[in-house]
Amino acid sequence: MTTKIPYLDLPAQIRSLRPELDAAIARTLDNCSFCLGPDVAQFEKDFAQFCGAQHCVAFNSGTSALHIALMLLGVGPGDEVITTPFTFVATSWAISYVGAKPVYVDIEDSTMNLNPKLIERAITSKTKAVMPVHLYGQPFDIDSILAICKKHKLPLVEDAAQSHAAKYKGKIVGTFGEISCFSFYPGKNLGAAGEGGALVTNNAEFAKRARSLREHGSTVRYYHDEIGFNYRMEGIQGAVLGVKLPHLQKWTDERRRVAHRYHELLKDTPLQLPCEAAYAESAYHLYVVRHPQRDQLKEYLDANGVGCALHYPLPLHLQKCYASLGYKNGDFPISEKAARECLSLPIFPELTDAQIQRVAEVVKNFFR
Repeated sequence: MTTKIPYLDLPAQIRSLRPELDAAIARTLDNCSFCLGPDVAQFEKDFAQFCGAQHCVAFNSGTSALHIALMLLGVGPGDEVITTPFTFVATSWAISYVGAKPVYVDIEDSTMNLNPKLIERAITSKTKAVMPVHLYGQPFDIDSILAICKKHKLPLVEDAAQSHAAKYKGKIVGTFGEISCFSFYPGKNLGAAGEGGALVTNNAEFAKRARSLREHGSTVRYYHDEIGFNYRMEGIQGAVLGVKLPHLQKWTDERRRVAHRYHELLKDTPLQLPCEAAYAESAYHLYVVRHPQRDQLKEYLDANGVGCALHYPLPLHLQKCYASLGYKNGDFPISEKAARECLSLPIFPELTDAQIQRVAEVVKNFFR
């Protein structure tokens, strides 16, 4: 019987780092530094340096970081934020949390990122920010979107939750907008041993206020300057991320190896393969192929021991939670088509060439 190929093999990564992780977690336990603490502070410093940014503020999730990012920009009730309908819901949650309205713009068919050509027609007097996503680790068209933001005096927030170490024109994403936000959910390219996130910025005042807001609106204990939140990163997550960060570039290179091998093996199939724009160096958080027979292909892969997943089967404008926005089927046809066709194949740094070939063989057998 052929060994099943997992969609994601987190145990393989943990095994390779287990002694370092055990030591780091033991140190946190010995210090009893469970909320923030020295490990989180060191990780903030190291991740800021990795991104080429001046400040990194660690949070308990990427969702919390996005929420605070919009608060820092003064976005509130009655305001609008332009974003993509084709991503994980957390991007829109942040807009809703501050009382603003997500205004969706359709995506490019090739990259599945926010289409810059459609942004200006969505701008109104209520628009207060633009928040695109570097989807699946593929950087969005930053220069084109930045030009629109500058023209209309709108801040750009990079949702970089899926794009640790991805590059735009040779520079790591995360420092192009006023603020960028990352997620360290365990399945991410840089994942914690639980939830985690970060806000990255070059604005010292933003960083200072973000630190206060994540800790109950306080800079001096028991004195609260504004209504804040319990959004602190746990000490153990800072310790784990500190162990993993030095490996991130190597892991990214390995993900790119896997993706390029898939490109070679699947180029003659009817699949629409991931498109890396000329300006981009994708971190390949996901390797998403597309085909109208997606559901049948998924069933076939599952039946033949190849793990796969859907990212994302229902666009945000059609989700029940956002029915009040008044969008309907057909409003964003490219996003809707992508949602019907997308299928994520196994991709992780430890994936062997034999496993990649096996995945490709099963895909080809389906089309035969």
